[in-house]
Amino acid sequence: MAHSLSAKKRVRQNEKRRAINRARKSSIKTQIKHFETALASGDVKAATEQFRLTAKRLDKVASTTTMHKRTAARKKSRLAKKLNALKAKASA
Repeated sequence: MAHSLSAKKRVRQNEKRRAINRARKSSIKTQIKHFETALASGDVKAATEQFRLTAKRLDKVASTTTMHKRTAARKKSRLAKKLNALKAKASA
């Protein structure tokens, strides 16, 4: 248990940051699930729109300290690969 005032303040700040970071990560996971649902349905237009929203959310979170920008870029790349595979399958 923290004893000094500064340590107690640190505990309070950490609790707030943790709640904010968890909410941001959760929103990304939810958005990715929406994208994967659109992919599974086979609807290219819906999947493209969901990818756009997912990329936007990833970029927004990557601009904070919650997620590193390269982690966000890696996730976007993997999702784009899935979207491109769906587009190739739909056009063939």
